[in-house]
Amino acid sequence: MGAMSRLRASEVAFVRPRGVPEGSVVSVFRVPPEVAGQRLDVFVHSQLHRTSRTRAQAIIRASAYDLSGRRLKPNDRVQAEQHILLWRAPWDETPVPVDVPMIHEDEHLLAVSKPALLPVHPTARYHRNTLIKVLAAARPDCAFLSLGHRLDRETSGVILISKTRECDRALKKLFEERDEVEKTYVAFTWGVPDRGDGATSFRYERSMELDPTNELRVKMRLRDGPGTMRSSTLVNVVEVREGPAGRRYARVRLGLETGRQHQIRLHLASLGAPVVGDKLYGPDERAFARSADGELTEDDLAWLELPRHALHAARIALPHPITGVPLVIEAALPPDMEAFWATLASQESP
Repeated sequence: MGAMSRLRASEVAFVRPRGVPEGSVVSVFRVPPEVAGQRLDVFVHSQLHRTSRTRAQAIIRASAYDLSGRRLKPNDRVQAEQHILLWRAPWDETPVPVDVPMIHEDEHLLAVSKPALLPVHPTARYHRNTLIKVLAAARPDCAFLSLGHRLDRETSGVILISKTRECDRALKKLFEERDEVEKTYVAFTWGVPDRGDGATSFRYERSMELDPTNELRVKMRLRDGPGTMRSSTLVNVVEVREGPAGRRYARVRLGLETGRQHQIRLHLASLGAPVVGDKLYGPDERAFARSADGELTEDDLAWLELPRHALHAARIALPHPITGVPLVIEAALPPDMEAFWATLASQESP
């Protein structure tokens, strides 16, 4: 797996190839010496870590050029320090949900219930269609809007936004220190989380790190030892229901004692109960790349059961960043999760 070698377009002198529309967006990659001689599709796949090898080949055929504007082919061999340019049409973004319910507002702080599939940060795929851009368009009176924390694109629920720089500094400090912040999530899982003793309410602590062996390059793994990140989750199985063919599902309430990337999803999967709809920690991690490429099959959609993972940020409790007054903000379970749970037959409560 090659090291990431993406450059800013402003760092390189190049020409826009003939036939590439004006205003198109370019991504530039420098070939490290250690991968010289590698096929271009292998190199591009190593750089676009959410993309399948097949998709990387299609991208090359449609958009790959060198600095002079010469077209490149998937089976070309890359050279040390060569620059690979991938061109695409200007911001042909996937539509996102734009109805963002407000659940708290004062002169300093805004809290919303983020819908699933709305990204909070710009990415190569989503630049204009992000939470802050959607809020800025809906609230042109707000001169300052800054995310206090983040949620994965597929996760729904409470997210806090600062309306003043003073609040932004104080809120981020609260989240960094974590002592006075309580975050509670709700998840639906395939199977029932089990640490081996039959308990339905417990604290689960396992250290974790980015998995350097995984080709998707975004997946975390459990691992103890130096350099890993301590992670702790409070797990409470609220209800168990039964689905088709006797499959069991759990409604789980989770408290975050630490806030690591993918912490809840990894911990639940390691307890034998991945989150319903999870493309990365569920039965087939390659569904993550197929989803990023828009190539999920009917079979994929059938086993996923939901088009997004069933994880919802239900509650945040903290002192107000400016006034210090205790603040509890809750977001109701969204309709897609409520509807899914309603399709399952009641079985038992722990």
